[in-house]
Amino acid sequence: MDPVELFHQVAATVPAYGRFLAERHVDPAEVVTFEDFTRVPMTDKDNYTQRHPLPELCRDGVIGDMIAVSSGSTGVPSFWPRSVADERAIADRFEEVFRDSFGARERRTLAVICFALGTWVGGLFTINCCRHLAGRGYPITVVAPGSDRREIVRVIPELAPHFDQVVLLGYPPFLKNVIDTEGLPWSDWNLKLVTAGEVFSEEWRALVAERAGIADPVRGIASLYGTADAGVLGNETALSVEIRRFLAARPETARELFGESRLPTLVQYDPQVRFFEEHQGTLLFSGDNGVPLIRYHIADEGGVLAYPELLDFVRRHGFEPEAKGPERPFVYVFGRSHFTVSYYGANVYPENIAVGLEQPEVSGAVTGKFVLEAAEDERHDRHLTVTVELAPGEKPSDEIAQAVGGSILAQLLRLNSEFAAYVPAGRQMPFVRLRESGDPEYFPPGAKHRYTR
Repeated sequence: MDPVELFHQVAATVPAYGRFLAERHVDPAEVVTFEDFTRVPMTDKDNYTQRHPLPELCRDGVIGDMIAVSSGSTGVPSFWPRSVADERAIADRFEEVFRDSFGARERRTLAVICFALGTWVGGLFTINCCRHLAGRGYPITVVAPGSDRREIVRVIPELAPHFDQVVLLGYPPFLKNVIDTEGLPWSDWNLKLVTAGEVFSEEWRALVAERAGIADPVRGIASLYGTADAGVLGNETALSVEIRRFLAARPETARELFGESRLPTLVQYDPQVRFFEEHQGTLLFSGDNGVPLIRYHIADEGGVLAYPELLDFVRRHGFEPEAKGPERPFVYVFGRSHFTVSYYGANVYPENIAVGLEQPEVSGAVTGKFVLEAAEDERHDRHLTVTVELAPGEKPSDEIAQAVGGSILAQLLRLNSEFAAYVPAGRQMPFVRLRESGDPEYFPPGAKHRYTR
């Protein structure tokens, strides 16, 4: 993609963008070089998409043929028109995963859509993208129980024996919970997973692969990076997963690369379709969507790495990936950054806590859901408190609480050098509160989970 060319197309055909530039005294004719482009004002929800009527955000003032709805942190809905052309471009990201990691060109594949169905961004759009693959000749059959667990359990055992593999597509915690609790013979069905919407650890990938009978975690579980604003922006490849697994085992090397004590999602993207920029540790992208967006600030913390830059980095640290695949740039994105808890001046990330709950000595007793707090006692001393959801059938016990606390602390000290340096030794052990599965106060069933309070 030539971002300058896209800029001129959008400036000429999207009424709201023309007005946006005029209000800021930007003459499109003066944007000639890439350097000119990088000086064009950024757009975001506040200054652009929420300030203009929906038709004026679209090409020629015409709304596309489908609309998805998202709600931000304020709960105010945003509307995102889509078109079949958008789906075709994004289906390429699904195709890369299904073809290169899952071998779906040669295998009869049942794609089970477990994202919520309705106006929400994920479900219907994923269905359409998978059906585009079927239209390209892939032997893929789609079934869409959505997030209705009863329907998931009803349809998979009936349909799975007729296929060579089953692919579940959904949010990571939801898929893990279904695999953990439904008692289905997952390993009989050559299971694969496609996830989106949340960062997970490499310990999570290994744990879920083991429980689901996925022999190759590198090629059996793939994460997509997407936003409500523009659909899927990038996808994990076997190469990106190999590199991420290498970095997960070497926290200091990962910190050198990413500048954080937590591991981001690492995906590859197609610069012919999406153009990324890094701005003060956050991401901007430009792309031609149902609502074309130029230098759009999505406020995700992360950055961009050129293909040779990242490969040279890991080779300098002694790693040669087995997977060679696509020579395209990488984008990395941190999750849940605004849910960070400050404790004795150290940033404690939910991602650090999650790794502690995914260790083999405690993972069987918990679901992986938790709430992180830095609470004050009556003496106004702060304590790091983690409220943890027990697996179905488990009851709270001092033995489990101590094991969970010890596992969390071990991973905090391993992964978060800031925590190890700033927090006095006597205050490092977290206080663990155990709650039974589905606890209505902390873990209400069906609600979107929040990791901090």
